[in-house]
Amino acid sequence: MADPGFEVPPYDNWGDAQPYAMWARARATCPVIETEGNDWAPGPTFSTTTFADADRVLRDPATFSSAINAEAMAPFMGELLLGLDGEEHRRYRSLVAQAFKKSSIERWRRELVDTVLTRLLDDIAPLGRTDLVASLTTKYPVQVICGIVGVPLDDHERFNEWAEKINYGPLDPHAGMAASAAMVEYLEPLVAARRTEPTGDLLSELVHAEIDGEQLSDARLHGFLRLLLPAGAETTYRVFGTCLFALLHRPEVMTRVREDRSLIAPLIEETLRWETSVTMVSRRAVLDTEIGGCPVPAGSPVTVYNGAADRDTERWQDPDDWNIDRDPQAHLAFGTGPHQCLGMHLARVELDAGINAVLDRLVDLRLDAAAPAPVIAGYAFRGPTTLPVVFSPSR
Repeated sequence: MADPGFEVPPYDNWGDAQPYAMWARARATCPVIETEGNDWAPGPTFSTTTFADADRVLRDPATFSSAINAEAMAPFMGELLLGLDGEEHRRYRSLVAQAFKKSSIERWRRELVDTVLTRLLDDIAPLGRTDLVASLTTKYPVQVICGIVGVPLDDHERFNEWAEKINYGPLDPHAGMAASAAMVEYLEPLVAARRTEPTGDLLSELVHAEIDGEQLSDARLHGFLRLLLPAGAETTYRVFGTCLFALLHRPEVMTRVREDRSLIAPLIEETLRWETSVTMVSRRAVLDTEIGGCPVPAGSPVTVYNGAADRDTERWQDPDDWNIDRDPQAHLAFGTGPHQCLGMHLARVELDAGINAVLDRLVDLRLDAAAPAPVIAGYAFRGPTTLPVVFSPSR
C-alpha cells in the first residue's frame, strides 16, 4: 500500500533532497511502499525501507533481476555488468575480479594511492585554508581509478565531469549521452593501443581477457569502462567527503582518531552505514512474489532503499547518530549478494589512506567559521558539496 507521507522528490530537486525522515516514517508505518507507475515504469513500483527486506531482495537474483539496470543505464553506459544475471554475470565479473583482489589492491596502494595523496596534499598543506571537496576529495579517487585503468592522470578532471553526468543520465539524458559519447571517443585510441602493446594496467588485462575463447567485444569493454570509471570516482569521493565532514563536526572524535589510528576502520564502516554515497538499488521481480507480506506481481520494478535500510531501528540503536564505537554489523553501503560492489576493498583502502594522510598533513584542521556551513544532501547520491577548512600551514 502507499504511504501518504512518502513522495519521491522531483528529479530537479534530487541534489538537495533530505529523505531520511520520510524513509523513517515509511519504515514505521508502511515498510514496503507501492507507488503508481510513470512514463518510465508504467506499472506499480515497490520500494523497500527495512534492512531485512533489502537484504532478502539483493540476495535473491532468481526472483529479483538486475536486468532493469541495463534498461535504465544502457543509453549512457552501453552493455554493462550491472544488467547481467546468473552465469553470464558470474563469467564477466570474474574477468575484472582479479584487479580488485587483496594483493592487487596492496600494489595499487604502494604504487598509486599514496603517490596521488602526497601530490595533492603537497599543494594544499602550505595554504592554511581550502575547500577539501574542490582541492582533495573530488580529485583523489578519480585519479586513482584512472591510474588503475591506464588513463593519464592529467585527464582526471574531464573524467570526473563525465562520470557525474553519466551517473545522472536518466535525470538529464542529453548531458548523459554527450558525456558517454565523449568518454568512448577518448577511450577508443587507448583500447586500440593496448591491443597491440599491453602495459600491465587494467585496460590491458580487459582488452586481452577471454571468456570461452572469446575476447570482450568493444561494446562490452566500453560498457564496463563507462561503469567502472564513474563508480570508482564519484561514489568514493562522496563518502571520503562524508568521513571528513563527520570528523570536522566532532573535533573530540578527530582528536581520538588522530591519536589512535586503529579507530579509522570503525570510522569508515560507521560512515558507510550512516551516509552511504548511493542510497538506492534497482531490481525487477521476474515472477509473482511478495516482500514483507506485500504481494509483488511479476514484472514490477523494485527499488531497494539501502540508505533507509542502513538506518533501520530494528538493527541499530539510534541509527541517525554517527557513532564510531558501535559494535560492528554488516551494512548495505556496497550492496550484498552476487552484485555486491567489486570495488569495495579498494574504496576502503582509499578511505583509510586518505584519512590518515589528512590527519598527518593538515595540522589543527577545523571548519572555516568564516565560510557557509557544509551540508550533506541528495536523494540517490549523497555527500557534501563543500568542506571549507582552515589549518596550520606547513611544507
